Amino acid sequence: MMNLHGTNGTFTDDGEPVIEAFQKPLFQTFGMFVGMLFGLVMHWVVVFFRIPFPGYDHDDEDGNATSGDVEIPTEKTSLVMSNKSNNKNEESALPMEGGDSSSKEIPTWMYFFLAIPAIFDLAATALCMMGLQYLDVSIYQMLRGSGIIFVALMKQHVMKEHLHKFHWVGVFWNVISVVIVGSTALLASSGGESNAGITPSQTFLGVCLMMAGAFVQSVQFVFEEHVMKMDVPAPPLLLIGMEGFWGTVLSIAVMYPIGYFMPGDDHGSYEDPFNTWAMLVNSKNIQFAFVIYFFTIFFYNLFAVLVTFMLSSVWHAILDNFRPITVWVTDLVIFYYINPIFGEAWTSYSYIQIGGMAVLLYGTAIYNAPNDGCVLLEGQWWAFGIDLSDEYNAIRRELEEAEADAKWAAKRSEFKVRTRSSFMESPKISIHTQALRGIGAQHN
Repeated sequence: MMNLHGTNGTFTDDGEPVIEAFQKPLFQTFGMFVGMLFGLVMHWVVVFFRIPFPGYDHDDEDGNATSGDVEIPTEKTSLVMSNKSNNKNEESALPMEGGDSSSKEIPTWMYFFLAIPAIFDLAATALCMMGLQYLDVSIYQMLRGSGIIFVALMKQHVMKEHLHKFHWVGVFWNVISVVIVGSTALLASSGGESNAGITPSQTFLGVCLMMAGAFVQSVQFVFEEHVMKMDVPAPPLLLIGMEGFWGTVLSIAVMYPIGYFMPGDDHGSYEDPFNTWAMLVNSKNIQFAFVIYFFTIFFYNLFAVLVTFMLSSVWHAILDNFRPITVWVTDLVIFYYINPIFGEAWTSYSYIQIGGMAVLLYGTAIYNAPNDGCVLLEGQWWAFGIDLSDEYNAIRRELEEAEADAKWAAKRSEFKVRTRSSFMESPKISIHTQALRGIGAQHN
């Protein structure tokens, strides 16, 4: 939408409509939250019609939860994930009559609590949209991958979580990729090959804004991870919708007034909301683009949940890092085969950008070890002689032990429920059976 042009309803002395560039980063941030707001409509549709959907438990007439109800740990739904293996109270993991914790009534405070990630998302998106004005879309997407650097630093020094050596190796390669991609943007602008004729100083400002946005977004992710062990019965569509609701409210009440009174090039303001509205009302192209943007934002968040449901949260994170490739290829196709106004040209520095993208994918694959689709550093040539096999083996043993403990806890829970229910329903069973069940209950 940054490359769109439209009229604000005014005319020149010759009677021609005044055409302006639709450079409205705050409006795009606002539009993102409006798109997410549609999640509330989908939430109530799923609840009312009892549609099977990840993260929802619909009790049948007998009070039993329907099948296919799974809570999905993604960047948008980690607040609603109930990590039962880490619960301090093991009784919360017991099957309860009438469904699990996700079928509880949502407390009122939860609707206000979900404003916190919306604040982080608002700040991060606004900074990234401001930076996007001075950067190509492909570089914008690659610089967003720098968030993993800030997440790792905060997990180590704020949350006091131990990161392994291969994590820091992955972070190192991500730093290298950011340097390469940022340098590509600066070289392209200084060499006069920038699509919009952006100056080097503007490009540098765009890179700084993008890095600031990535930092704020990493704070959001760390906050979500910190509270994901809470027993919060908030389904994913409600989480998306409420974040969109609070983001919309904050955009209107806080972001737009600041943008209007801040000096800038948009009719004396950094962004004039009245001019934005006039252009939206009088320009069919902008209206059409906004409708597409609206549904794209919503379905992006929706498919993020479904991808994790059908594959895993790890694969969601891995596939998300391939987004810069698809965006870049799409931009090239649009530029050379559809309309050069909206695409991105191939420059002499694009080869360097490809190298930065490869380094980004390589570093991310190292960081995600030892999960599926990762890169293991075990002394191979692509590991540059680094051998961290001992760390991988130790993690695998921990995972196997955790899986065995989880299975044993499930068996204990199942046995405890069975002994209690059968004892209450059949008080005339033999003394021998009662004694055996009493011994089992004591061991629990």
